[in-house]
Amino acid sequence: MRTISTQFITDGKGNKQSVIISMKDYKKILDELEELEDIRMYDEVKSRNEKSIPFDEYLKKRNTKK
Repeated sequence: MRTISTQFITDGKGNKQSVIISMKDYKKILDELEELEDIRMYDEVKSRNEKSIPFDEYLKKRNTKK
């Protein structure tokens, strides 16, 4: 993971209360979190050991239900 430049907002006692990061870093973090969520969901589905069907077959079945 790359280094993120941060600035902190502190209270009167010097305790860190908030963090400021660039929009570029913020968007990168969001992208990485989304990818991790996709991986987690994939792993969860694969662990079920359910029968799978090709995507085009799914689309055909889905379209016939309408």
